[in-house]
Amino acid sequence: MKFLKTTWQNVRRSPYQALAAILIMTLTFLVVSFFSFVFLGSSKIIKYFESRPQVTVFFKDEAKQADIDKLRDQILSTGKISSVKFISKEQALKIYKEQNKNDPLLLELVTADILPSSLEISTSKIEDLASISETLKGSSFIQEVVFQKDVVATLTSWTNAARTIGIGLVSVFSLVSVFIILTIVGIKVSQKREDIEIMRLVGAGSWYVRWPFILEGMFYGAIGSVVGWAVASGVLLYSTPLLSSLLKGIPLLPVSPIFLLELLGIELLLAVFLGALATYIAVLRYLK
Repeated sequence: MKFLKTTWQNVRRSPYQALAAILIMTLTFLVVSFFSFVFLGSSKIIKYFESRPQVTVFFKDEAKQADIDKLRDQILSTGKISSVKFISKEQALKIYKEQNKNDPLLLELVTADILPSSLEISTSKIEDLASISETLKGSSFIQEVVFQKDVVATLTSWTNAARTIGIGLVSVFSLVSVFIILTIVGIKVSQKREDIEIMRLVGAGSWYVRWPFILEGMFYGAIGSVVGWAVASGVLLYSTPLLSSLLKGIPLLPVSPIFLLELLGIELLLAVFLGALATYIAVLRYLK
């Protein structure tokens, strides 16, 4: 209890230094929170596209049902397929009407006869898309083969780039946070050098002297992480309606409250560790 009281006194006596330490911690964990949201969102989007019908085969009008069934059995025999769904002309028209129900003019111009029947094929692995696509293109009664490999590959490259940038920024901000807290606590230790010498003369141990400073660093980290997480979560919740309208059909939002609380817990632990590490280094340096 005495350590906590001393820690609070140290914070109150230098409010501007405390504010600087909390601000840098806030910026650090604001960045951590935002990039955590980006990683979660991009991973969900990639999984969404990987779980969708990845190869769509459109048949010519002269294609016979027997030929389509034979082709389906052929690709299923490869062992690379997770599911196959046949879409008839009538089903294609129903889907078209549902997608364009707000545009009567488009509905009047389209009938089942002009829409192609198709197969929607999902592969077990994204790497199998190319080989399945090439196999399908060899059939004379197939009009077109469309697959989403390029979409997933592009999303994966963006995710990897965002992850690299995020790790870089978090590393830089974490180092800056440690350096600033180390400097602030170092100045405080230097200013209290005479008091510390007196404490040692009356028998105070090294950890008795260190704990108030270490708790101070942990305090800066904890407050900064909570504020950074709160700001990032507030921005996410505020922008959820807009993002939901842009990501129609992708079950990405709203973000689970459990995930947000787990993220807060992880950030708190990391922040307390960074704050304690910075102050421990500062105290170790000045109390040799």
